[in-house]
Amino acid sequence: MTWASWTTAGVYAGKGGVRIEEGGTVRGDLTVHTTWTGDHADVTVQYSGASEWFTLIGSPVSCGSEQESRALHQAVVGAVRAGDDLPVPHSTDTPLRASTVSRSQGRRPRDLP
Repeated sequence: MTWASWTTAGVYAGKGGVRIEEGGTVRGDLTVHTTWTGDHADVTVQYSGASEWFTLIGSPVSCGSEQESRALHQAVVGAVRAGDDLPVPHSTDTPLRASTVSRSQGRRPRDLP
């Protein structure tokens, strides 16, 4: 099986935070991780230094190549920094709309007011 992964630590989420499948929004200092397994990419985030990973809304994303998944990872990192609070695109041909992340007390996801 073909696979690749990328991790970018120290990504500070913009004001909108990142929506996650587990419910709520996370913000703050995050680590973004993308794993490509040949036909799709899984995109997750965690509070930097924590052990629990959260799946971004919209993940997994169809990706036909390692190059596409690398470009997706970079686009997600940029979107997290921008704080767009939108889901990950379902295609690398679609303009990126990724969620962002916010740090709440106790390192648990929370909903925005």
